[in-house]
Amino acid sequence: MSRSRQPPLVTGISPNEGIPWTKVTIRGENLGTGPADLIGLTICGHNCLLTAEWMSASKIVCRVGQAKNDKGDIIVTTKSGGKGTSTVSFKLLKPEKIGILDQSAVWVDEMNYYDMRTDRNKGIPPLSLRPANPLGIEVEKGKFPQKDLEMLFPGMSADFTSENFSAAWYLIENHSNTSFEQLKMAITHLKRQANKKSEGSLAYVKGGLSTFFEAQDALSAIHQKLEADGTEKVEGSMTQKLENVLNRASNTADTLFQEVLGRKDKADSTRNALNVLQRFKFLFNLPLNIERNIQKGDYDVVINDYEKAKSLFGKTEVQVFKKYYAEVETRIEALRELLLEKLLETPSTLHDQKRYIRYLSDLHAPGDPAWQCIGAQHRWILQLMHGCREGCARDLKGPPGLHGAPVDLDAEVRAPAPSHLGQTASLKRGSSFQPGRDDAWRCKTPHRVAFVEKLTKLVLSQLPNFWKLWISYVNGSLFSETAEKSGHIERSKNVRHRQNDFKKMIQEVMQCLVKLVRGALLPLGAAEGGGRQHGGWEAKAELSGQWLAHVIQTLRLTYESLAALEIPNDLLQTIQDLILDLRVRCVVVTLQHTAEDIKRLAEKEDWVVDSEGLTSLPCQFERCVLLSLQSLHGVLESKPGEPSVFQHPKTQEEVCQLSINIMQVFIYCLEQLSTKPDADVDTAHLSVDVSSPDLFGSIHEDFSLTSEQRLLIVLSNCCYLERHTFLNIADHFEKHNFQGIEKIAQVSMASLKDLDQRLFESYIELKADPIVGSLEPGIYAGYFDWRDCLPPTGVRNYLKEALVNIIAVHAEVFTISKDLVPRVLSRVVEAVSEELSRLMQCVSSFSKNGALQARLEICTLRDTVAAHLTPESRSSFKQALEALPQLSSGADRKLLEELLSRVKSGMHLQLACFQAAPPPAVKT
Repeated sequence: MSRSRQPPLVTGISPNEGIPWTKVTIRGENLGTGPADLIGLTICGHNCLLTAEWMSASKIVCRVGQAKNDKGDIIVTTKSGGKGTSTVSFKLLKPEKIGILDQSAVWVDEMNYYDMRTDRNKGIPPLSLRPANPLGIEVEKGKFPQKDLEMLFPGMSADFTSENFSAAWYLIENHSNTSFEQLKMAITHLKRQANKKSEGSLAYVKGGLSTFFEAQDALSAIHQKLEADGTEKVEGSMTQKLENVLNRASNTADTLFQEVLGRKDKADSTRNALNVLQRFKFLFNLPLNIERNIQKGDYDVVINDYEKAKSLFGKTEVQVFKKYYAEVETRIEALRELLLEKLLETPSTLHDQKRYIRYLSDLHAPGDPAWQCIGAQHRWILQLMHGCREGCARDLKGPPGLHGAPVDLDAEVRAPAPSHLGQTASLKRGSSFQPGRDDAWRCKTPHRVAFVEKLTKLVLSQLPNFWKLWISYVNGSLFSETAEKSGHIERSKNVRHRQNDFKKMIQEVMQCLVKLVRGALLPLGAAEGGGRQHGGWEAKAELSGQWLAHVIQTLRLTYESLAALEIPNDLLQTIQDLILDLRVRCVVVTLQHTAEDIKRLAEKEDWVVDSEGLTSLPCQFERCVLLSLQSLHGVLESKPGEPSVFQHPKTQEEVCQLSINIMQVFIYCLEQLSTKPDADVDTAHLSVDVSSPDLFGSIHEDFSLTSEQRLLIVLSNCCYLERHTFLNIADHFEKHNFQGIEKIAQVSMASLKDLDQRLFESYIELKADPIVGSLEPGIYAGYFDWRDCLPPTGVRNYLKEALVNIIAVHAEVFTISKDLVPRVLSRVVEAVSEELSRLMQCVSSFSKNGALQARLEICTLRDTVAAHLTPESRSSFKQALEALPQLSSGADRKLLEELLSRVKSGMHLQLACFQAAPPPAVKT
């Protein structure tokens, strides 16, 4: 509705500065049409409407109150013009206590003071209110700074009329140089003034006692004179005579003019009846007009007519008016019932609800229609939420609708691995691990996810209007201006009483939302709190981590939208708790699915070895774990106000165990691959380094892996996992704020090392035992006897066979992984040297030729494998040599050296593999 007048404009104020409670005159334009039109007046931000006195449309008089701002505008607000503006400002000065005889730049009202509590002016003698010198001695102002006195007496005042009066402050300020004798005189003066004040009323009565007696005598004389005048004369008093004369004159006049006056009264009665019909036709036609306007929906017209009729005839005693007004009340009561019915209908827009509430408020409907509307809206929201659950449950049981069956997203394509994982050739080959991307999952939303999206959308569409309805109920904007004035106090009480009731309504909606979501997504955990009542999804498979992350994002957006409505955080805490539980569940499910994916990695092993002795399996494992962690990035990241996923020790322990399980599952896969029967191994071609020649032609196009080669490949992968993969995964866990990283790394490394040691011992057993077992039969082949043998001409065949077997082991290991060669050959040499030492120590005696033959063979073996000797193997060779007789002559030593040189030169090609090679470059 447009306003009929221009906004108020303040153009002047006099005075334009002053202390609080200064009386000012405000001048301007459009300052209101009357006192009732003035609804607001602020000076320097302080409401001065209480002291405002409207004089005219261009003048208002008021007093300035205590304002926080030192300087500000003068804002006038009227009903007809609204909130106005100001071209001038008022400066608020600091109040100072001014005595009666002190000079002042502004006028001080000495005879009156303003009482802001009762808004009344009280006449009080200024000397009794603020005496200039209560001690009665000369005032000698000191030179103490005012700030020092305020710091010395905090919260006190030197004003003796103040409640916080400090006598010490007053004496320091006014009598710092006064002598002690003068102060004693001041005390005597104060006592005398107090005595005068207590005896003042009694002295006043004593002084006027004669006047009271004279007035009493005069009144008694008048009373006696009147009594004598009425009893001494028989005819009565003069007033009685006059009354009798007037009564006789009235009777005579009535007798003469009775007929004329009767006709006149009848004519007046008829005329008055016609005038009443004409004058009050509004009331007589009102019942019919109300019915017509209700049918047309003009409720505003009905309310205005009813208010007018109520003000005119609500308290009438005329029977005709009472009868017609009762008809009006009957129709208004029917209108109240109609409006209340429309108000409680659902669904309904917030605009219509406010409109019907205002109508019912103007009609003074019994009860609290606004609260009834809030209750109906609350029940409607709960009904919609349960209806959404039931509808989705029916769709799930019936034929599939728009949504298909849930899709296992774990089998879908994940994001490509980071670039640093794709630097090796094996990782490039590992890209075959990823199937082709299929975007069909985006349109195959699981029923439970679709239900959560539909439910949150429903809540976000209904709850904001429900909250705004409550806010309007609290601030009174639901009600019309007249109803607000009449029922403000009653509604304030209702709001205080019903605040807790509305809080329970919001909590019930939030709890219903949380329970329904828990029933759909966390059936096992929600079963304790009535999951079957709110769920009905127990028979369905659990959602994957990707769908849970999608639901978490949906609930986060829901929480942010509800928080934007300024709903208190304690009412939304249940949603935060649900989000935390879903985040924990998403992490757990994702890690469990990751472990299942890793179990299937063994099926993807192609046994293709790169130049470093590795297959694609370690890189596939690292990629699988990294993709899993990347999918959890948004879930693990805590939004503002959200706690950490790992805040509970139980969650930390569970996630730690799942992480360890992932590592151990992969270790178990390696163990299964190492013990896989030969028939189950696919034929593959080993890829070797070009610098490693195929010494014996054992690797060719039709090659099939043996169990020993598979052991070597798994050992090589274990070494790489220990040096790189497990460390990288631990770093990824730490970047994603996983707890218990040390425990994960420690347990995983221990399991890996245990597997590595077991596989290594198995391989050594397979390779070293045949070589060790052939030594003793070879030494004593042909009935050889150390005590009776020919002079040595070279090493015997058993040693050459042992060297060839060691060379074969070297070739097999070198073909798979160069890094494993020193480790394997060192153990093989240890086993051979230990056996050789045992055999030498078992010989009872040696001939000269036997001793020379044994020393030649031991030295040949020792010098050949010198690059792979360990302290244990050196000790075994030393013990074997110590078991032999010492060479007695230089000729024997020279013969031994010649024979050693001849053997080495004869087998230099075969023994070239034992030459010390430069250490391999560290793989990064």
